[in-house]
Amino acid sequence: MALYVQSLDSHKLQQLRSIVHGQEESLPVSRVRIVLLSAEGKSVPEISRIVNLHPINVRKWIHRFRKHGVDGLRSGKSPGRPRLFSGDQRQRIIAIAKTDPRTLGLPYPRWSLQRLRHYLMEQGIVRRISVETIRQILQSGGIVLTAP
Repeated sequence: MALYVQSLDSHKLQQLRSIVHGQEESLPVSRVRIVLLSAEGKSVPEISRIVNLHPINVRKWIHRFRKHGVDGLRSGKSPGRPRLFSGDQRQRIIAIAKTDPRTLGLPYPRWSLQRLRHYLMEQGIVRRISVETIRQILQSGGIVLTAP
């Protein structure tokens, strides 16, 4: 069965065209083009070839436009994988990295990623953590550890 968007009134058509030409909103242009091509009577396989997307994705965006209008072309926030470390843990890791290890009773003047990892697990701040995750957390806080 062929799938098309319903005919577009002149206001909606103008709104979509201005998005494609970069004059309005920030929506992925390919989604807007899908709707415009569908409104022109192009089939899903034709649209798929033109915008270089799989027909399943073309159908998805046509359905979303039919159900929600232009708002349906926006991406919702994907849940993604939950963070392994809470905001509090991340802040503590950053705070500890800014602290001189000697003030914590440790024998070295600077942190390394390995030393920080060992300290965090030893103190029970985290159960397990990789050196790469520590590096990313510190980087998000504007900290780069230099080699000791």
